[in-house]
This record gives sequence, C-alpha cells and structure tokens, in this order.
Amino acid sequence: MQKIAIIEDEKAISDILKYNLEKEGYLVYTAYDGEEGIELVNKENPDLIMLDIMMPKLDGFEVCRAVRQTKSTPIIMLTARAEEIDKVLGLELGADDYITKPFGMRELIARVKANLRRVTAAIPKETTDPANVLEENGLAMDLSKYEVSKRGHILELTLREFELLKFLWLEKGKVFSREHLLEKVWGYEYYGDVRTVDVTVRRLREKIEDDASKAAYVLTKRGVGYYFRG
Repeated sequence: MQKIAIIEDEKAISDILKYNLEKEGYLVYTAYDGEEGIELVNKENPDLIMLDIMMPKLDGFEVCRAVRQTKSTPIIMLTARAEEIDKVLGLELGADDYITKPFGMRELIARVKANLRRVTAAIPKETTDPANVLEENGLAMDLSKYEVSKRGHILELTLREFELLKFLWLEKGKVFSREHLLEKVWGYEYYGDVRTVDVTVRRLREKIEDDASKAAYVLTKRGVGYYFRG
C-alpha cells in the first residue's frame, strides 16, 4: 500500500484530504507543523508528500528544502496564496507540483495518482541493460536505474527533472511547447501555468550543463518551446 504524508496545519483540510485519500486506498499520515512534518517523513518514508506552505515552526519552503537534502520523494505543495512567486520558489526548492486552495478533490486526486505512477516506474532495476543507456557528449542517462551522470559523476535529479530530460532526449531534435510538455511529462490535464516547465528546465540546466546560461543539451526555441540537441 502506498503511503502519503499530509503536512498541513489546518486540521479541517487535513481531515478532508486524509478521508478522500484513504477512500482511494492509500495509507495516510498527518502532521500539523513543519518540524513534526520532517520527523514524520524521516520516520515513515512516504511515497508522496502533500505540503502546506504557511505553517507554524517551519514553513513549507523550509520543509521542502530539508526533505530534498536526503530524499527525492514527490512533493505536492498546497498554498492559499495566488502569487506566482510562491509557486516558483516551491519549484525552485525541489517541489514537483503545486495546487492552490481552494482546490477540487478530483483534480487533487488526479495529481496524486500521476505523481505516484512515476514513483512506481522509477524503482531502479539491479542490472543495467546497455540498450537502456543514452549517451550524448559526456552526458549519460540510464533508463533502467533512473540515473543521470556527467563525465562519470552521478547527478542528483528529482524525478520530475529526470522525466523531462528523458522525454526530450527520446524525442531528440523535436521542439515541444510548454503546454505539450505539461501534458506529456506531468501526465495529466494540468490546471497550473506554464511557468512550471520554465522553472523545471532551469533547474535541470543548472545540473546537466557546464554553463546554464549557454545550454548545450536542453535548448530553447524562442516563441515555441524546448528541445534536446545534445
């Protein structure tokens, strides 16, 4: 049974989320402040984290930063704020997704399932099949182990960054709009904005490029979208 951690200080919201997620068959744990949330994540090692931004003791950004130091667990941030800066900051810190309150339960469940599908797909295999290794100009991607390396050094990519790079690499040379990438990589009809793609591309470039300002792998086609050149 897949485990979900809800870190949300408003008990009414937490209870509603817990009830609906348990109906879907998930094992749900709850925490009501940032410090308790970090302890919960370390103890239970959930498959997915739902994380509020405005919380006592430690806010969601601090929790996200702490979790990302040791775990690649998918994180969906919950926020009552509408400001774009909050969404972008969460993504910059390593969140995989966000949803703004008030949200529809159907939409939220869809996002949970989409993120968890990627967790299941990303379980590493013990051996490497050479046919599943992509290599391009010093960059290597092992599709079996879900690993990316640069000149022999393993790069710490989040699951979302890995999936984005994989999609673009397998479609090498083809240009995809932000909307298309949201659909194909994020895996569902996305209700957010395309800035999500821009932030993820920027984070990815910072990890795989020698100079993120002069991209050699993931390039921008001005006015259209992104593509992998290699």
